[in-house]
Amino acid sequence: MKKFILAIAIFLGIAACKTNPFTGKSTLNFYPNSQVFPMAFAQYDQFLNENNVVTGTSEAEMIKRVGQRIASASERWLNANGHPGYLKDYKWEYNLVKDETVNAWCMPGGKIVFYTGILPITQTETGVAVVMGHEVAHALADHGAQRMSAGMLQQIGAVAGNVAIQDPQKRNTFNQAYGLGSTLGVMLPFSRSHETEADRIGLQIMAIAGYNPDEAANLWRRMKAKAGGQAPPEFLSTHPSNDTRINNLTAWAPAAKQEAAKFGVTSFK
Repeated sequence: MKKFILAIAIFLGIAACKTNPFTGKSTLNFYPNSQVFPMAFAQYDQFLNENNVVTGTSEAEMIKRVGQRIASASERWLNANGHPGYLKDYKWEYNLVKDETVNAWCMPGGKIVFYTGILPITQTETGVAVVMGHEVAHALADHGAQRMSAGMLQQIGAVAGNVAIQDPQKRNTFNQAYGLGSTLGVMLPFSRSHETEADRIGLQIMAIAGYNPDEAANLWRRMKAKAGGQAPPEFLSTHPSNDTRINNLTAWAPAAKQEAAKFGVTSFK
């Protein structure tokens, strides 16, 4: 049994070879789009059926317009950098849902939702582009499938430990330590790295789409003010702190403008 579990873990690690075109790095991902996307599309449709989707308003149309511009910019970058066809299985969709939660999210394959509660924070179309770029970046980088892959490896580690440790008391101690250690030491940093990666990719593609990347740091200043100091410590969170994001986005904005200039974009909304 131990050897079998180890063999599975080794196989999955070897099979998890997909390169992020924006970073050039190999990623932890052993779920193909053909498996993940249909599940995500079905869950997205179910969510829309069960929630109040806003249609026909200027805000709803803005969400779709910004999403289309960001997706188009992504495709331009991918085609120009040797990745034609990368988006062939994506089915982009952008919906505004009436909900006071300050949030937006993206499912694998390009299914995006904005809640009306985030609009007072975004304030402008460029503010929406900051969030949209971030969410589109999650889809482009296959972060959903990577999280699923990491979760499976975490489960395999737990099973392997329980099989190897026969003493019930020691097994209980292991489970407590493993759960805390793998969460704080692996899963949460893994999630924060995805958020940081999505921030950087999103900044780049929003600039290529013609939106001012300088606005990204301003949006997170507004997000920080909204939080009012209630955010958990960064090491306990799935996301970087507001201050970390503000500093990063400020530092990255000039490079995003330089990247946009390669596509003839030198003025921004």
